[in-house]
Amino acid sequence: MDQFVFLLVVGGRFLLPLLIPRFPLPAIIACLVLDGVDQTIFQLFGYDPPGYQSYDKAMDIFYLSVAYLAAMRNWDNLHAFAVARFLFYYRLAGAFLFEMTHERMVLLIFPNTFEYFFIAYEVVRLYWATATIRMRSWIMTAAAIWIFVKLPQEYWLHVAEMDVTDTLRDYPWTRWALVIGILAILGVLWFVVRPRLPAPDHPLTFRSDPMPASVDTATERAALRVAGGWVWSWMTLEKVVLVGLVSIIYGQILPGVDRTPVQLFVGIGTVVLVNAAITLAFSRRSWSPEGAAASFGLRLLINVVLVVLVKFVLDISLIGGATLFFLCMISLLTTLHDRYQPAYAWRRKVLLDARPTAEPAA
Repeated sequence: MDQFVFLLVVGGRFLLPLLIPRFPLPAIIACLVLDGVDQTIFQLFGYDPPGYQSYDKAMDIFYLSVAYLAAMRNWDNLHAFAVARFLFYYRLAGAFLFEMTHERMVLLIFPNTFEYFFIAYEVVRLYWATATIRMRSWIMTAAAIWIFVKLPQEYWLHVAEMDVTDTLRDYPWTRWALVIGILAILGVLWFVVRPRLPAPDHPLTFRSDPMPASVDTATERAALRVAGGWVWSWMTLEKVVLVGLVSIIYGQILPGVDRTPVQLFVGIGTVVLVNAAITLAFSRRSWSPEGAAASFGLRLLINVVLVVLVKFVLDISLIGGATLFFLCMISLLTTLHDRYQPAYAWRRKVLLDARPTAEPAA
């Protein structure tokens, strides 16, 4: 029974993030809630997963990676995206260092500010347009979350090693403190913040906006890839770093992984580069599937075939559960990146084209 519960929770932590690109705020809050209660669920069934901290950080990084790619697809404010990109990779570096050192202080130095910054942006987007908000406002938002929310939370969880559920159970007065704190926050939001808010720009919406019309079909995205020659590019480098670091983090908790972090990173990076070359070749022939599920399935099939060929040609042991997991991870993250990065590239091009050019000197 405990194994079934564990698989059910892990399945939820893998499947819920896939809703973030289309329903950003509800989906990431659902991921946040499941992240907060999964250990309590395990305790209720008398199950204590080995290496819980490493498991928890790996699952966090997965849904944060999907949230980052969703921001690449959805966010029309490139200032906010620049801040989010820094916060995401800063946390990813911290999660990587934690897996290498297992020092809890690392998690305090590299707090997960990205998650709450993502939520803050999506809360604003519920009613208001975000495109015209300046960089200064986003930096101040990130700084406030970092200092007043995440640093205390990271200290509480990872340095003091206090659990919210255990604290509420062992110290009854904290329940009243929590209720009073929540009411105080709601009171400030209702009586202080709400009257000062501008009029809504659009009706309440939880669903993300469609992809920009210039890149909303596979043919248009393929044309953009062909024009940019996206193999040896910053886009491919980002995919190598993103997928490589995420894979190393999972490599520390998956059974049967006997490769060093460097070997794993090089191997994963090689697969990502091969995927980029194959994707570009398919784009030149307009063979790109339209749907995300079809794109993922085709890429996974290609990666499995590649691994099987390498196994037979080089006569090395590659096939196994861990290998299949990594192939699924690589296929999923690179598929999402390839689908969503053109939206960011198009918005950036529009922004650069809109900037006034300097007048030539007389």
